[in-house]
Parts: sequence; structure tokens; C-alpha cells
Amino acid sequence: MFIMSGKKKILFIYPPAPVMNREDRCQQPVKELLVIPPLPPMDLMYMAAVAEETGLEARIEDYSLEGTGNGKLEKTLSTLQLSSPSTAQPFDRSTVQFVSDLKEFKPDYLVVNVATTTLENDLSVLAIAKEILPNVITIAKGAHFLTSNTDVLYKYKALDLIIVGEAETTLKEILEGKPYPEIKGLCYRDGQKFKILAKFTGKRPFIKDLDKLPFPARHLVDNNLFRRPDNNQVQAVIKVSRGCPHHCFFCLATPVSGSKVRVRSAENIIEEIRECVETYGIKNFLLWSDVFNQDREWTMNLCEKIIESGLKITWSANTRADTADAEMAELMYESGCRLVSIGVESGSQYILDKIGKKITIDDVRDTVKIFKKAKIKIYNYFVIGLPWDDEDTIEQTVQFAIELDSDFISFYTATPLLGTRFCKYAHANNLLEDDASFESAYFYPVVRTHFLDKERIFELHKQAIRRFYLRPMFILHSILNIRSFAEVKNYFKAGIEILLRK
Repeated sequence: MFIMSGKKKILFIYPPAPVMNREDRCQQPVKELLVIPPLPPMDLMYMAAVAEETGLEARIEDYSLEGTGNGKLEKTLSTLQLSSPSTAQPFDRSTVQFVSDLKEFKPDYLVVNVATTTLENDLSVLAIAKEILPNVITIAKGAHFLTSNTDVLYKYKALDLIIVGEAETTLKEILEGKPYPEIKGLCYRDGQKFKILAKFTGKRPFIKDLDKLPFPARHLVDNNLFRRPDNNQVQAVIKVSRGCPHHCFFCLATPVSGSKVRVRSAENIIEEIRECVETYGIKNFLLWSDVFNQDREWTMNLCEKIIESGLKITWSANTRADTADAEMAELMYESGCRLVSIGVESGSQYILDKIGKKITIDDVRDTVKIFKKAKIKIYNYFVIGLPWDDEDTIEQTVQFAIELDSDFISFYTATPLLGTRFCKYAHANNLLEDDASFESAYFYPVVRTHFLDKERIFELHKQAIRRFYLRPMFILHSILNIRSFAEVKNYFKAGIEILLRK
């Protein structure tokens, strides 16, 4: 006998859009950036775990990654009948899958991650959802809403609720049926006699004890889709802390997660790592944080606990250029760390001071030497096209990148995401043109500098990538350090992309 489940259903999605890492701090398009693989939808996985704890049936779909849907309901356009063509948008394969999933799963709630760079596209899918399921409650979350929320709710009529800030507790209270006015961090519509008002309930305090959060719902995603860019092995993301005290000019880390670093306990982190190893067979990890080794004692303790656990894993993390030392680097290596990423940003001390980075060129040199000596690979990040950049400062940046000679590098073009100090400055100084597009953010420039137009910044950006990666000594070093056929394929693919980049 078939008994219908009484559970309510909730669908979490990355909408049909270009492939992006939609982590609120970065919002990076993947297609045009080297060495940046797609990462798991960690925000959706955390929220799905909360929903399941609350008693709902949850599902996660990333429609930007072709093939991440369940694949059961491939349909032709002729079978998808929408009653009003006015709400239709071009139906690519991922949109077809989205419509199919709505009809099959019939969620009571639909939660969409929204990025500033694809805002209109992301929210347009809600009109399709409402036409298919008129009673579905649509919810949006994303860093964009820290600055712009009630105005978005007025504009997009198919959007019911906006979560502002950390989403897990707010979502839990929504699903438990708590009255909207009593839920902090929520935008909702309030029906008045003569008009509908969009209301914001006020900022929700950050979650103090991250250990109390359930582990991300990895059983709801295909973990095999997320792999290291060098050896193509499956890699999981473990979020070990939230918050950053540095509040850099261009970065959303502090607005998104606060200025206080909130760390998980080593025991809680290792329990999640163990689950990944024993349940999913994953042995490679990205220990994600806004700043990994801000607290030296915590970092050293975590490394020691990983070693004591006996788990044979490899991991990577980000670091500042002024918080590492030789003892820490050696312990990191012993516990499995094989790569660190460092946000260098610029090779000009003048630019570093202007953006409030609070590091020196010598700090970077010393940190790179420390990690190289510890046999840990280095991935440096640089930003080209900050407001005070000119030909000379960009040349200093390229020369510094070559001098450091790290294993991997990314040159980003400066992108003033909404909510950053950079965004306010760009508007105040007319650096952001009226028709500015964020579609290729971090690759094609969004803003000009005080001295360079966008076309020149883009040309210098492309030159920087070629000058670093096409050096004969770098190519030789990379070849000599290849350890698998997967690495050969990945390096070859990256090399072709550099050569063909226009």
C-alpha cells in the first residue's frame, strides 16, 4: 500500500546561470578564471541540513553545472507548457531541468542563492516557479541583500522572502512557522489597507557557536563533481571559521561574516572530516575560512588534532602574509597541508596601503619563503585595476608575482561588489559607468581607475597572466613536479586557455 509522505518539501537551487562559485564573499564566475574549480554549494548544503533537522524533505540542485540535476526527467520544450508566455525566458537545458524538477518534486519552499553579478537572471526563475506552483514560498539569500533588500522585494513580485545575513537560523524559524515580524534578518511583505509594504525586521546577530550547526548535507549533492584543479581528485570543502577583522577595501568577508573570527572546535572539524572520509571516501579538503591562521593557538591545535586522529588526508587553506611562521608551516605540512593561498593583491606598497591591507611587501616575501621551505605549494592572488593603479603600479605587481615564483597564481580585475567600501568609492568617484556589466566579473574590468580605462586594464591583465605562466623556467618547473596523468591533462588544458585567451 502506498502512503503519501506528510513532510513538507524544500528545494534549494543555484539557478540556471553561468557557472559561479556563489560563496557570498567572492561570487566568482568560473569559466574565464584559471585554477578556479567549481566548489560545492556549501550555503545550500548547510541550509538543507537545517531543513532536514526541522522535519522537511530537502533537495539541492545546481542548474549552472550541466548534469547536476537528477537526470530522470529530460524533457523536450514541447512538453513544458507554461500558461503565460510573458513569464518565459529562453529555455536552455538547465531551465528545462528546473521546470521538470518543479513539476516532479512539487516543493512547498524554493530557496535560491542570488549573486550580485547575476541578480536579474537569478530572480527571474521565480516567476516560472510561481506559474507552475502558485503556492510555493520563494526565498532568496545572498550578500547582495546586506545592502539592497526591500527595494528588490518591491521589484520582483514572484519573490516572497529575503534572508539577510547568515541564513541558517533565519531559515529554521521560517520553516518552524514563527511569525515573520519576529524573525530577525528577514524581509517580507506586509499587507496594508491601501498598499503592500516591504519590511525588514533588522539585522540578525551572527551565530556564536558554529559547532551547533549540523554538518552540510553532502548526501544531497554529487560530491564527485567537485575536484582539485591539479590532480582531479574529489575534494570537499570544510568551513572551519567565519569572520575577518581586516575589512579590506574590496572584500565582502567582514560585511558578510563580521569582524570577529568565530572558529569551530578542532574536535567538531575532525568529526566532519571523518564523516567525509568514512562515508564518502573523500581524502582531499579545502579548509575554508575568511582567514585561516588568524589565531595561532587554534591553528596549531587543529593541526595537532588532525595528526592525532590518524586520518590520512591532504588539505589546503588560505592565509594572510603576516600570520604564519616556520613552526606553524611545518606542523601544517605534517598534518596534510599541501597548498596555501595568499591574498597578496598588489606588488606596490602604495596600493597595499591605500586599500588598507595592513601588510608589507616584505611580509609577503617572508611568508612565501616560509611555506616554500616547508614544501607547501603556494597560490597567490593579485588584483589589477584598483582605483589608484596606473601602468607603473601594475608593472610592480607583475614583477612581484614573477619574483615570488609561486606554484599557482590568479590575476583578478578589481570588482566593486555591492556592500564593499570599493563599491561606495567607485560610485563617489565616477569610476563605475552606467552600463557597467558584472557578467565577466574578475576577468573583464567592471570599473576604470583614476588613470586607466577598462580596455587598457584588460590588456594589462591578459599580459600579466601570459608573462607569469609562459615563462620557460615556470613551465619546466611545472613539468618536473607533475605526479599523475590527471595533472598532465589539467596543466595542458590551462596552457591552451592561456595561449588562446584574447
